[in-house]
Amino acid sequence: MAEQAPETAHVEGSLQRLEAFSDSVMAVIITIMAFELKPPAAATGAALADRMPGLLVYALSFAFIGIYWNNHHHLLRSARRLSAAVMWSNLLLLFWLSLIPVLTSWLATSYKSSLPAAVYGAVGLLAAVSYYLLVRALIAANGRDTPLARSVARDLKGKVSVVLYAAGAAAAFISPWISYVLFVTVSVMWVVPDPRLARSRHPRDG
Repeated sequence: MAEQAPETAHVEGSLQRLEAFSDSVMAVIITIMAFELKPPAAATGAALADRMPGLLVYALSFAFIGIYWNNHHHLLRSARRLSAAVMWSNLLLLFWLSLIPVLTSWLATSYKSSLPAAVYGAVGLLAAVSYYLLVRALIAANGRDTPLARSVARDLKGKVSVVLYAAGAAAAFISPWISYVLFVTVSVMWVVPDPRLARSRHPRDG
């Protein structure tokens, strides 16, 4: 196999570093959330039921981060070029994701209140917008006539996610339970990454 040109090798190395850094941040986020879990205060069904809301909120947040990690992985593996806009939009996404442990803890203890659910939805909205900006930045860096661009040309799920998180943040002031249904809907929608992205992975993956 012919050796890669220095510029190509540098770009691929930078993409790998960006992915590794993002993976590390998301792993730390999940670890912090896990540390916040508390065992039942007693070995009784009532004590377990008392902790169940916190566990369900943790499961929602774990799925939230896990889905971003999975789709982020496929997205970066489909790219061939990097830009400053890609790096900054990626950092913006990680910033919003880093707030999830704090919001998870708040929501676990105040899940019946509107404000925590609204803020959780707002952060979900801003993370979705940041992911959308990352996709646009990658398309701009890699070109509009590439497998990556064709794979996410419509980005329907990304646009629907923004709408659902915005609706969830607003609906929290009517009933936080409406918000939770919308948040779960987004997670279910993203469980399976776009198969077109998986097929458009860069040859460096083998």
